Amino acid sequence: MVYVGLDVHQRTSTLCILDDNGRHVKTATVKGPWPRLLVEVGKIKRPFSICFEATCGYGYLHDALGKMARRVVVAHPGQLRLIFRSKRKNDRVDAEKLAKLLFLDEVPPAYVPSVDVRQWRSLIEFRRRLVDRQTRCKNAIRSLLRSGGVQGPRGLWTRKGLAWLAELELHAAAGLQRRLLLAELAGFRGQVREVTKVLDAMGDRHPGVSVLRTIPGVGARTAETVVAYLDDPSRFTRTRQVGAYFGLVPSQDASAGVNRLGHITRQGPPTARKYLVEAAWQAIRRSPTVRAYYERIGRGRKDRRKTALVATAHYLLRCMYAMLSTGEVWREVA
Repeated sequence: MVYVGLDVHQRTSTLCILDDNGRHVKTATVKGPWPRLLVEVGKIKRPFSICFEATCGYGYLHDALGKMARRVVVAHPGQLRLIFRSKRKNDRVDAEKLAKLLFLDEVPPAYVPSVDVRQWRSLIEFRRRLVDRQTRCKNAIRSLLRSGGVQGPRGLWTRKGLAWLAELELHAAAGLQRRLLLAELAGFRGQVREVTKVLDAMGDRHPGVSVLRTIPGVGARTAETVVAYLDDPSRFTRTRQVGAYFGLVPSQDASAGVNRLGHITRQGPPTARKYLVEAAWQAIRRSPTVRAYYERIGRGRKDRRKTALVATAHYLLRCMYAMLSTGEVWREVA
């Protein structure tokens, strides 16, 4: 068995090869895009195992290398830095470190979902970016109105409000901006509708989305995002791991009996955290169980509202994990 460590970049990649005794055999740099890299990897004597650090497009590389290698391990970049802290860092050194970790079977692995799940996640993130652009466009229109001393009506983004905005008399320069911004807004709205339609169809095919939507305040976007990023609930052995994966646990600095807790780690998918916090607000209003949890954490103090809200989002996530693991629907606690 040959062990290969691969330091991957967009235009150049470096590979280090160790024999079955862990001795260095070869280090080489491959110039060119990933298809060129795959050609060079295909020349390695088989059987071999290969390891590379998770990066943008790691799913494509994982699938392509899986057709050639006996074993492919994707290293978790965050945990990898904790193992190797060195002042001497370059591509050749990094490739050798990955090869040694692979030989020792000490690579901190990253979970690689299927192609369908990766595409589902990608479309969820794409929709969020479209909504963000739509929001920036709306803010630009509001800023344009304020600069002209114009007070917009309520329901500015309804059909009636947009018709009023289109007929509003403005300076020639402001009118040009208004026209272009309205065209941009219409384009984003159409794109969001199109992507939402596809996401709804994908969510309807997954039973987990329907289960999570039984939680008061949890809509289609939150449910599909949690299901897509959890993917296989069985890969988590404890509920605490789920909160850490989504970055909803506090940072910790504990030593010699002193335990300091700080802000949440914010690791993992930010889109999922955003949707979970939004769902928590709605669940607090609609569910007596969730409201009781929020009030218990908040203790009736204004300075604890944000802490209580994030804790409630974490609580909802734990409930979602349990529901996806068992298939049970939401039920209120008496």
